[in-house]
Amino acid sequence: MSVQSTSPQFKQNAHHALHDMQLQKALGNVRQNFIERRAVAAANLPEFEALRDQACDLRDHVLAHIDLYLEAYEKKVLAAGGHVHFARTSEEACQIIVDLAKARGAKSVTKGKSMVSEEIGLNAALERNGMAAIETDLGEYIIQLRGEAPSHIIAPAVHLNQEDVEAEFRRVHTHLPADRNLEEPETLLAEARAILRSKFLASDIGVTGANFLVAETGTSIIVTNEGNGDLTQLLPKVHVVVASIEKLIPTLEDASAMLRVLARSATGQDMSVYTTLSTGPRRPDDVDGPEEYHVVLVDNGRSNMLGTQFQDMLRCIRCGACMNHCPVYHAVGGHAYGWVYPGPMGAVLTPSLIGVDKAGHLPNASTFCGRCESVCPVHIPLPKLMRHWREREFERHLAPASVRYGLGIWAYFAKRPRLYRLTSSLAMRLLALAGKSKGHFRWLPLAGGWTDYRDMPAPQGSTFQAQWKKQGGDR
Repeated sequence: MSVQSTSPQFKQNAHHALHDMQLQKALGNVRQNFIERRAVAAANLPEFEALRDQACDLRDHVLAHIDLYLEAYEKKVLAAGGHVHFARTSEEACQIIVDLAKARGAKSVTKGKSMVSEEIGLNAALERNGMAAIETDLGEYIIQLRGEAPSHIIAPAVHLNQEDVEAEFRRVHTHLPADRNLEEPETLLAEARAILRSKFLASDIGVTGANFLVAETGTSIIVTNEGNGDLTQLLPKVHVVVASIEKLIPTLEDASAMLRVLARSATGQDMSVYTTLSTGPRRPDDVDGPEEYHVVLVDNGRSNMLGTQFQDMLRCIRCGACMNHCPVYHAVGGHAYGWVYPGPMGAVLTPSLIGVDKAGHLPNASTFCGRCESVCPVHIPLPKLMRHWREREFERHLAPASVRYGLGIWAYFAKRPRLYRLTSSLAMRLLALAGKSKGHFRWLPLAGGWTDYRDMPAPQGSTFQAQWKKQGGDR
């Protein structure tokens, strides 16, 4: 693991995020924009639910035969004149790319948006070896200037407001006139475009991720809403694709189905502005393209997930829909999760990749409302997988002692139904009597996690079980 994790400090991270007024203002954009757009896009496509089922089945099929598809994909890449490198760990992946760059005397590397490159810590590895790593996606460029990690897997700078971006551009772009207009999104975009243009032209190597890798043709596919991905892979002499092993799909026809659910789930678009397919280096009759084409396939713990309770997580196509609909993400943003992948998908994937001992707080940061699973384009049962991680955490005695003992006490009563009904009925009556005057409690013993932030309503009437029995039970 190359990227430093602050996941063990999730509670502190979340507390800070909840009191960051600028962040809270920015997170309002997630709630307002992504949810409605996805709903409209899905409603406008009658076969959307059928496509989700198809996408789920397709991803399961690939995972069940991933060894065969890896071999088939490698053969096609080699036949097209490219090269395939397999990396078991993030360190191996970085070393492969650094060695490629060194062998070609590279001084600068332009990068398209890639969460896997964030996962393996590629930028830091390049910079340690004297090479400038330049993010060309607008959001990634902004957070690189700020020295921050992405806070969202498709909108890396979603935690920032327009005034934050303006301030950063004025701080860094000091060679430009101080009185220039940066009060409109268009002017901010134009300035970034002008700055990055020279970087594209001077780049020795271009690195992109891949949304999908097509075994039938050896093709890598990226979807973007900016032209930076195309410039990153067309202008430099060397194009390096870095992708995790589960990105494989069998055929180009399968890719069309996956693309139809990806954009709608991610940004509410029918299709992203750019969908770019790359197969090998430039051919003799091509007008542009790289002289070399390399694919670095990263495992980094994913093969350990195959055949386990967590294999379903490998279906993920990185659309971000789960975090767009998650009330916890809406409250604390992405950085609070402490590693590369935030939101519900991060709450499952992060413990899988760096260990539940380092990321055990994340599966607990969920209301289990189920919205994440309901919008996932490949039907990943995220709440169930988070429950599995909670069970693993409990089994290894990683949960706080108060939680373990509390569950132990509850289990003692739950295993004894008569005693449970008696004590719960008595507790209800006592609480109802104690809270009768105000109707709520501002403090209760052992309930500080609730009453520190909100009142606890006083019980009204008898327990649910008592009312159920009184009304006839199994009606």
